Amino acid sequence: MNPTAPNHPAAGQVTFLGAGPGDPGLLTLRAVEALSHADVLIADPQVLDVVRTHARANVDTPLQASADEASIPADVPTLRDTTNLVMGAARTGKRVVRAVSGDPGLDANVAEEMLACASEGIGFEVVPGIAAAVGVPAYAGVPLRDAQGTDVRFVDARTADDRCWSEVGASDATAVVSTTLDSVAAAAGELVAAGRKPDTPLTVTIAGTTTKQRTWTATLGTIAQTLKAAKVLPSADGGQPVIAVVGERSAAAQRDQLSWFESKPLFGWKVLVPRTKEQAASLSDQLVSYGAVPHEVPTIAVEPPRTPQQMERAVKGLVTGRYEWIAFTSVNAVKAVREKFEEYGLDARAFAGIKVAAVGEQTAKALIAFGVKPDLVPSGEQSAAGLLEDWPPYDPVFDPIDRVFLPRADIATETLVAGLIELGWEVDDVTAYRTVRASPPPATTREAIKGGGFDAVLFTSSSTVRNLVGIAGKPHNVTVIACIGPATAKTAEEHGLRVDVMSPEPSVHKLAEALADFGTARRAAAVEAGDPVTRPSERRPGSRRRARS
Repeated sequence: MNPTAPNHPAAGQVTFLGAGPGDPGLLTLRAVEALSHADVLIADPQVLDVVRTHARANVDTPLQASADEASIPADVPTLRDTTNLVMGAARTGKRVVRAVSGDPGLDANVAEEMLACASEGIGFEVVPGIAAAVGVPAYAGVPLRDAQGTDVRFVDARTADDRCWSEVGASDATAVVSTTLDSVAAAAGELVAAGRKPDTPLTVTIAGTTTKQRTWTATLGTIAQTLKAAKVLPSADGGQPVIAVVGERSAAAQRDQLSWFESKPLFGWKVLVPRTKEQAASLSDQLVSYGAVPHEVPTIAVEPPRTPQQMERAVKGLVTGRYEWIAFTSVNAVKAVREKFEEYGLDARAFAGIKVAAVGEQTAKALIAFGVKPDLVPSGEQSAAGLLEDWPPYDPVFDPIDRVFLPRADIATETLVAGLIELGWEVDDVTAYRTVRASPPPATTREAIKGGGFDAVLFTSSSTVRNLVGIAGKPHNVTVIACIGPATAKTAEEHGLRVDVMSPEPSVHKLAEALADFGTARRAAAVEAGDPVTRPSERRPGSRRRARS
């Protein structure tokens, strides 16, 4: 906190927060906590999407535009107004989070805002973030120091003067230069003019720590030609910030072994997941761990049953002791029962004395959020078959009631019902909700699906194939098609799709793992052939497809 200052009775609290260089996972725990309590979030456009996820749904965001949005409306304040926005909100007693890229201690504008708070006696704190000059080289696989303890000099090319260039050029320190894509060659020239050898290695990284990251290795004398050959200059993105690491001992020559981030199996792949965000949560997390960018597109919508009486009778029977067990096979089933409970003024206490089973991690989480801890979750495969493996047979001595309440979708298979009956149970198989084809996704998504904008699509059932093609069109032939099993693959082929990846088991996580293995093999083949490593969507339209293993 800042030192004691004059009282300000209505003053709030300001948190100056570093959002890091781009990867949302680099936010500190303290940053996430501060964001969760913010009344007002004032964020630089390039980090708004990173921090907004952790803020409350109703948080006030005066700077609405993110870096990905094309333009800022005229009535939205610009960054020149941030001091007034911060001070104005704090004066009314609000908890303000001021989020900036990298670390706030390296941002001159933030220092001015801190002084403004101090002058009015407004309390503030600083939550450090990972500076781009440190975080980006780490993600590029370029350690800044070696065993001999190389000196490291940080240079901001935008403000560096002749004296700065001379000092850095005359030393043998590793230089970390913050600049822009179209100014890299000029910065390299300054270092050569100041005494660095033209053959000094360097790396240049754009969009560091994000799935758009790209790194080039060259020398001070060849970097201009390297960028030109890569066709990144001249371009409209020439002003894009980059981090260049210069030095004999900066490990640029070892980057092939140290590039852990860009060599992830699905790095930068845009993967279409035909599920809702709730259904796809753990699957999307897994894809992100492989370097992919998941994009969820619901292919089904959930609606109440056409005749609610059966569900109403079952819920009343639950309260009056009709059932020994209730089995939930999906998050939607939990949601349907919960909504019916709320309609009747009931809560989780109505499950007292009833055993609860759940299939799948997300279903179990939905129950826990409702206040119910499942008694039975499959120890193996998360499916109806897996549940039956662990379900106890009915025993009239130990089970006072022989009936199971099974709230399900209208299109559910009979596997679970048949298996429970075989185990001696009576089953009330109740339609708790209906599944219908979802509305079409936005036009931009449909165009990306049909035009080859996605690198891969994961089909988790035959219905996802039919519904996606029905609402959005057939994926382009450059898109890698991954299917969860033979039946889904057959449906895909019937719709004219070539199946590239098949899951070894009927599990969404095994499906994602199989896609990652495919990506690894594809990368290895490109490296062995001496070809550039590209994503499927980067193939030119009309180019001949290579055979897929």
